[in-house]
Amino acid sequence: MTEAKNVLGGPLQTCCTSPMTGFYRDGKCNTGAGDMGAHIVCAQVTEEFLAYTQSQGNDLSSPAPIYGFPGLKPGDCWCLCASRWQQALEAGVAPPVKLAATHAIALEHVSLKDLEKNAVDATS
Repeated sequence: MTEAKNVLGGPLQTCCTSPMTGFYRDGKCNTGAGDMGAHIVCAQVTEEFLAYTQSQGNDLSSPAPIYGFPGLKPGDCWCLCASRWQQALEAGVAPPVKLAATHAIALEHVSLKDLEKNAVDATS
């Protein structure tokens, strides 16, 4: 099995371990056949994004102990569904992203240009 790559072509870096994120809860925005939502964009959530996604029916602010989910607060990093990040971009509330921790497959859903415009890490 080959190592996952990020949108910059390097090895996929850790997105966040506190709270533990990723479809596989390994801290990385890894994906696989079971990940129907493509949780591959490492984002640093903002208050505006959390309010937006809640208005779209996905409350990421409230804890869900049954799933071991603590609830997110502004500043937390989380592996978002690529389609939700794109929707938030179109709505003007896309949270910043960590390019080195965003899976290369994200480029099938969003443009590198848009990701780079919203990056919190350097592209060089």
